[in-house]
Amino acid sequence: MMPTRSFWNDTGRTGIAAWLFSTDHKRIGLLYFYTALAFFLVGMTLGGLMRIELMAPGRTIMGPQTYNALFTVHGVVMIFLFIIPAFPGAFGNLVMPIQIGARDVAFPRLNLFSWWLYVIGAAVVITSLFTGGGPPDTGWTFYVPFSERTGTNVSLAVFGVFIVGFSSILTGINFVTTIHRLRAEGMRWGRLPLFVWSLYATAWVQILATPILGVTLALIIAERLLGTGLFDPTRGGDPLMYQHLFWIYSHPAVYIMILPAMGAITEIIPVFSRKPIFGYKMIAFSSLAIASAGSLVWGHHMFTSGMSDRAILIFSFLTFVVAIPSAIKVFNWVSTLYKGSISLEAPMLFALSFILLFSIGGLSGLILGAAATDIHVHDTQFVVGHFHYVMFGGAAFAFFGAMHYWLPKFYGRRYAEKPATVAWALMFVGFNITYFSMMLLGIKGMPRRYYDYLPEFAPLNLTSTIGSWILISGILLLLVNLFRGLRKGEVVGANPWGGATLEWTIPSPPPTENFEQEPVVTHGPYDFSKAGMP
Repeated sequence: MMPTRSFWNDTGRTGIAAWLFSTDHKRIGLLYFYTALAFFLVGMTLGGLMRIELMAPGRTIMGPQTYNALFTVHGVVMIFLFIIPAFPGAFGNLVMPIQIGARDVAFPRLNLFSWWLYVIGAAVVITSLFTGGGPPDTGWTFYVPFSERTGTNVSLAVFGVFIVGFSSILTGINFVTTIHRLRAEGMRWGRLPLFVWSLYATAWVQILATPILGVTLALIIAERLLGTGLFDPTRGGDPLMYQHLFWIYSHPAVYIMILPAMGAITEIIPVFSRKPIFGYKMIAFSSLAIASAGSLVWGHHMFTSGMSDRAILIFSFLTFVVAIPSAIKVFNWVSTLYKGSISLEAPMLFALSFILLFSIGGLSGLILGAAATDIHVHDTQFVVGHFHYVMFGGAAFAFFGAMHYWLPKFYGRRYAEKPATVAWALMFVGFNITYFSMMLLGIKGMPRRYYDYLPEFAPLNLTSTIGSWILISGILLLLVNLFRGLRKGEVVGANPWGGATLEWTIPSPPPTENFEQEPVVTHGPYDFSKAGMP
């Protein structure tokens, strides 16, 4: 279900071709949105099957090889095909050009090519599941030397991720150029919406860090096909070098996932508390600080690998340093809420959930960032729980909040509020039951990625599985309610929430060129005295 307004058709084609070959940033944003959401549903299904398998000791619904393939595919789909591309690709394309007063991104054709690369890379990954030696079973990290020696179809899966990486790089280049060159008159750096600041910081991470992943994945293919021996210890290679190369990208990738989510939350909170954002400059600065400092902390994934004590001390210190700009954001969000006229509608409920769940994820991350405690919980279910609190409780909850906040703008209709609130409650309760149980399992000593476990871990695993059913039911209710509302719901005006940024000054849905006249910006992005009320 997509908007059918004819003025969005810039191709002269009809039907699906008008979407697949459009260079309009709004259509490309929706293409990213629907593609990423489809992959989310695939990853969610795989995660649900894994939880069913783990609900009791012994075999439940699958064998160990199938389980290994499932958690590999779950990780690859959720990380490389959903979380990393979803926010920049979908809401970055939909909202950012309008927020800076532009008619489109700097390179519209490159923007469409980025989406095509994303789809082609995803198709290659999916093809790897059904060809060669079957689904890869290495985990989403593709750790050597196992990824060099397994008979499963690792090479094709890695090549698909390699292609998706190029899509990410091109998106980053496009966004940096757009923000530098296409801002409206009067849109100074100090007047940029904070969502734009978060995308700007993210884009630099995409440009600078993603090539490292591309080279690393290409080396895996070379190892498997040419036997180069770069990582193989039996040929004089060093598997730890692979870990360094992988995490030099993959830890900054966490901020590709979370920074745009933070930006969306920073847009939602002031609107639904009817107050200007507290500490605008510090939030903008903290986005850049997270992007830069976050590129220096990859070694905390490797404290048990045998690195020197000095390296452990440095990486642990930097891990605690990168928590500071994140804490600044949380402090400023809470300060914005203080004495605000808070409206607890669906976008705000997801924003408040984000603050709590991301804070739990961040604080549990400090446990992993301290070498003394990391030794005890490394490679346990505690890591799985922590990671999902940051990525799902953080990025995905913010993504759902952004869906409720911005999609009515692009469809001209809104969802029913009561089912949205019920869906949020189910998701919040189910999420905490599922993943807090995992952290408790890790503290008790249950390793991660294990197909089976000792009977002493059974009660918490059963609890976690029941929580996953509650979580999935909430997600399904949310999606049904949201898309039913966008198709048949109440018609909304230009500014249903009373927002103060530029996207709320134009009709809903936006016209093809976004603005009838090029806007002139005369004040900051959160001046609600000049915003139209709903």
